[in-house]
Amino acid sequence: MKNQLWSIFIGLAFIIGVYIAAQAVIHRNKDTHTIHVKGMSQRNFTSDLIVWQGSFSRTDPDLKTAYQKIAKDRKVVEKYLLDKGIKPDEIIFAAVDVTTKYHSYYDKDDNYHRVFDGYQLTQNVKIMSKDVEKVEQVSREISELIDKGIYFISEPPKYYYTKLSELKLEMIAQATKNARLRAENIAKNTGAKLGKLKQANLGVFQITGQYSDEDFTWGGTFNTSSKYKTATVTLTADFEIK
Repeated sequence: MKNQLWSIFIGLAFIIGVYIAAQAVIHRNKDTHTIHVKGMSQRNFTSDLIVWQGSFSRTDPDLKTAYQKIAKDRKVVEKYLLDKGIKPDEIIFAAVDVTTKYHSYYDKDDNYHRVFDGYQLTQNVKIMSKDVEKVEQVSREISELIDKGIYFISEPPKYYYTKLSELKLEMIAQATKNARLRAENIAKNTGAKLGKLKQANLGVFQITGQYSDEDFTWGGTFNTSSKYKTATVTLTADFEIK
């Protein structure tokens, strides 16, 4: 009887051991490892939209007179831009800004005086156009208005790209492809097989001037001062390897 019980115990222990070993193999086969890689895409492109703006002003003790002067200057500036080939719908005049101007001084008795100089009216004008070369030329020649009695203060042009959304989608696809290629090379060199993509995280887009020394920033750089730009984006991805 004891021998029979012992045999049954040995048999159960063997069965349990086989079951545990089988389960270990199953779980081991189910367990997958992950490879972490970074993909990158970089594109050079040329801006197709220019935004350029400047301002001119007039000062006079009489507000009405100051307004008449700046209204006359506006007509001169507008005609100048149109004669240069800028289209009417590309010219945007902002509302006139009015500032009261004073100057101060101390007399010989050290008394402080504040004297009214007049009203300064400033008119801002913005040019937004896809004819980048033409607007660039006008921005360089705008000092010609001085001969017409108008002191025009010009700001540096800003450059944009109207197809940036499409470019970003293409770059995301390229960065993903680049990440998979790197993962495949690593898996191949280690004798493993690349599995499916488990997770991907897209970095911020960095848009810098071509051949510039601009630094990338945490929130993404967006250059507007260069006509020729470089867009860069990175993507980190986790792939299964078997």
